[in-house]
Amino acid sequence: MLNPTVIAIPLFALLIAVEAWLVIREGQENFDRKDTWTNIFIGLMSVVWGALFGLITGYFYLMIYEIVPYKMPMNAWWAWVILLFVDDFAYYWFHRLSHEIRFFWNFHVVHHSSSQYNLSVAVRQSWFGGVAHWIFYLPVALLGFPLWAFATMHGLNLIYQFWIHTKLVGKLGFLENILNTPSHHRAHHGINKQYLDKNYAGIFIIWDRMFGTFVEEIETPRYGIITPLTSYNPLWINSHAWTETWAAMRARRTMRGKLRCVFGAPAMEFEERLDKVSRDRLISS
Repeated sequence: MLNPTVIAIPLFALLIAVEAWLVIREGQENFDRKDTWTNIFIGLMSVVWGALFGLITGYFYLMIYEIVPYKMPMNAWWAWVILLFVDDFAYYWFHRLSHEIRFFWNFHVVHHSSSQYNLSVAVRQSWFGGVAHWIFYLPVALLGFPLWAFATMHGLNLIYQFWIHTKLVGKLGFLENILNTPSHHRAHHGINKQYLDKNYAGIFIIWDRMFGTFVEEIETPRYGIITPLTSYNPLWINSHAWTETWAAMRARRTMRGKLRCVFGAPAMEFEERLDKVSRDRLISS
């Protein structure tokens, strides 16, 4: 079965080109062509790596699905509606924990590391995220949804998220209360203090409203990550966070400290550096 996101690649390419043309024509902001081409290359390679990891993780999904006594009847419309919400709910927690636990953030940071915000950023995805992301979707198998149905729905979820990576679409009225929109997702990508670790939704913003992680886009977001990544090297973009984690672990003397570097909050190391700078300034003053 072909993943819907793979089928959508020509559409993605067309929309990326159209958006780039519109932005360059308007001349309202600097357009980083090198960043865009880097994003496209990373995106194409993530499809290749995703397919390889999918062969392995799909086996575990099928193994669990086979032992579940109840199978969802995918010839019924209501089963697809349930799957839509179940998949999106699972995505919310995958996305949230990818911001709250450094191990998962080290994969997800690839997507956030561009200082630009446009449709090409949507395809800037980790090459190696398939190592861990599958864990969040095993409950879908436990609920009796077959792999082909889950793969179809999850692919459609990701296709939906493509179009929200743009500055060209403003707020969408009452839909802002229900759906994840470009406005909500711009805030998610913002590194302004009020936007950090907010708006994890895939399709429905209702999860963020329910669990207290919603923020409205008010101030113009600044994009990227707290410690800017200036490299265009795709391999370094996919691995720099692990290098930083290893360096942080080596600096810790206790096993507890080392484990915190891997499973603690991603911002912990940055906050500690800020504290040290503040202490040093206080001592020198």
